[in-house]
Amino acid sequence: MYEYNLILAMNIFILSVADYIFSTQRIYKEAKRRGHNVKIVNHLKCSIKLTNGTAEIIYEGRNISNDADVIIPRIGTSATKHGAEVVKQFELNGVYSTASASGVLIAQNKAQTLQIVNQQKIPIPNTVFSVNPENIEEQIALLGGAPIIIKLQEGTHGSGVILAESKKSAKSIIDTMYSTHTRILLQEFIQESNGEDIRAFVVGDKVVSAMKRKGVEDDFRSNIHQGGSGSKVKLTPEEETMAINAANYLGLTVAGVDLIRSDRGSLLIEVNSTPGLQGIEAYTKDNIAKEIVKFLDNTCLHQDLKTK
Repeated sequence: MYEYNLILAMNIFILSVADYIFSTQRIYKEAKRRGHNVKIVNHLKCSIKLTNGTAEIIYEGRNISNDADVIIPRIGTSATKHGAEVVKQFELNGVYSTASASGVLIAQNKAQTLQIVNQQKIPIPNTVFSVNPENIEEQIALLGGAPIIIKLQEGTHGSGVILAESKKSAKSIIDTMYSTHTRILLQEFIQESNGEDIRAFVVGDKVVSAMKRKGVEDDFRSNIHQGGSGSKVKLTPEEETMAINAANYLGLTVAGVDLIRSDRGSLLIEVNSTPGLQGIEAYTKDNIAKEIVKFLDNTCLHQDLKTK
C-alpha cells in the first residue's frame, strides 16, 4: 500500500450551493486533511465576464479564473445550466475538473445519458421516449405492454418515477405528461429486480465503492432518499466495467452509476454527475471522499513523493 506525501498543495475549488451539505463537507475536510488549500465556491454567485478574447469568473467581487488548480463540481438539478457554464469557463481557462461541463449537462438528462451508453453497447432496459400524444398505445406496445416505468427525464433522488401497472393507467399518465409538455421516458418494468438497484461509485478508472439499495415495502423505487436502505455489495467484473465505461463516455471522473440486475444480466439505468456520499459511506464504511482527493493527488501534475 502506497501513500503520497504532497510536496506542493493544490488549490481546490468545490463548486457547491452551500457549504453545509454533507458531501461538500466530506470532500472539503478530506482535502484539507491531505494538505490542500480548499475553497467552497457557490457557482450560483459566480458571474462570467467575456471581453476581447479574455474571460473572467467573478466571485465575491474578484476574478477567481486562475486561482484554482482543480475544481470539483457538485452541480444539482436546480442549477444545472449555469453551473455547467461556470465549469466550462474553468475548463477553457485550463483548470482540471472532475466533471466536464458537457458531462454535467448530459448526466442530468436521462434520455441523453441512455442514448450515449446504448450507442456504446452498454446494456440498458428497453426504453422509449417521444412527445407524440397521438400514438401512446404504440409507445406502450413497443415495451411489451404494461406494467411500465414512466420517468421524468430530469428527475432525481427517485422523484418523478412512476410505475403504471395497467395500460389504462399508463395511457392516462403519459397523456397528462404530454399535455403539460413534461419531458418523460418510458421503460420496461424489470420485475425480478425486486425493488433493488446498485449504486457503483466511480473515481477515475476504478469503482471505489458499491452499495445495494432496497426500497421500502410496497415501493418499487430503491432510492435512499425515498426511505430505502443500503448494504455493501461486490460487483461482478462486468458490472465494474459497465460503470467505469459509462462514466468515461460521459466525461465524468467522479460519478455514481446505477445498475439493476435482471434475468438477462445487469442493466444500466442512470449516471449521476454529483453522487451523494452520505448514504453510501454510511452503509459501506468506505471513505469515498478520501478516494476522490487521492485520485486528484495522482492526476493533477504535482510532484508527489511515493513512500511505502
